[in-house]
Amino acid sequence: MRVGILTGGGDCQGLNAAIRAVAKSLMLNYQAEIIGIEDGFAGLIERRVRPLSYADCSGILSQGGTILGTSNKASPFNYQGQDCAKAVVDYYHELALDAVVVIGGDGSMSIAYELSKLGMNLVGVPKTIDNDLMCTERTFGFDTAVSIVTDALDRLRTTGHSHKRVMILETMGRYAGWIALYAGVAGGADVILLPEFPYDIDEVVRACKQRASDQQYSIIVVAEGAKPLGGKLSVQQTVANSPEPVRLGGIGEALKHQLEQHLQAEIRSTSLGHIQRGGTPTATDRIFATNVGRYAADLVAQGQFGQVVVQQNNQLTSVPLAQVANQSRGVTLDDTTMITAMSLGISFGRDDLRVDSHSRYLVSNS
Repeated sequence: MRVGILTGGGDCQGLNAAIRAVAKSLMLNYQAEIIGIEDGFAGLIERRVRPLSYADCSGILSQGGTILGTSNKASPFNYQGQDCAKAVVDYYHELALDAVVVIGGDGSMSIAYELSKLGMNLVGVPKTIDNDLMCTERTFGFDTAVSIVTDALDRLRTTGHSHKRVMILETMGRYAGWIALYAGVAGGADVILLPEFPYDIDEVVRACKQRASDQQYSIIVVAEGAKPLGGKLSVQQTVANSPEPVRLGGIGEALKHQLEQHLQAEIRSTSLGHIQRGGTPTATDRIFATNVGRYAADLVAQGQFGQVVVQQNNQLTSVPLAQVANQSRGVTLDDTTMITAMSLGISFGRDDLRVDSHSRYLVSNS
């Protein structure tokens, strides 16, 4: 077999672990030849590939980023204003590839699905710090990002306590609040604001005032895609000719200015930005990336193309690309960690999100 590997979309921790697992599993168990595709789908568009040896895939398990490079601006269907999909398919056949393993998030899986309809044999591997890929309980990169945000919250807590301040931490996550939710619970946040549930500023003020009377400081975690009721998303910039042109950011500062109109306490806002994507992956992400990479290699060897490796009920399986493409998975009211957070009295900036103390069922008026 001759198999290509590419990493698409935003970088994250665990990509090299996945590359290593796919390549070594195919080399050792199926005597495959591995072709590394550089900079995501851009490598197929611009004809930039290179062979990967066993040695190339050794010693990279703990490295962040990706040895192949990546791009979140390289859709074959709209690359610098041109539709290059046919040229990509032709190059795939010219390379005599039996399959390509696409390691990416929802954007990469959507591109892979469209290319699969044009005759390419593709298998998807789920990665994104946002944890918002459909049909899977987990994506690698998420655990490391949550750990980084949790560490930041621990540090912000000490300065918030010392100065009796309201400390706001803005997280990544796009239109899903998984990083904010999990890190907020792990870091003991008082308020967590998520894209899935627009917040009422009066409720956030009420929560901060209550915390001020109890502990004299407040910790707020806000996801970059959060917005006030009836308000708009905070857009940092718009990138032309990108599969995802809208780049979110700035909600932390916007929330700070909102709260300053109602609170006497000093308020500080911090945005971790790309720090959440970088550095060494956690052991959990290394193991998960290795497991899904090996599973993807087996799918390729078995000729099960057009599939994405997913985790369901804590077990690895696969689903068709069509079930993942052009969709994303957000936080829901029945999520265990969401229920736990509400049970602990964490505010979500809404007075209609709570847990009934008798039935334990969620109560929401909206």
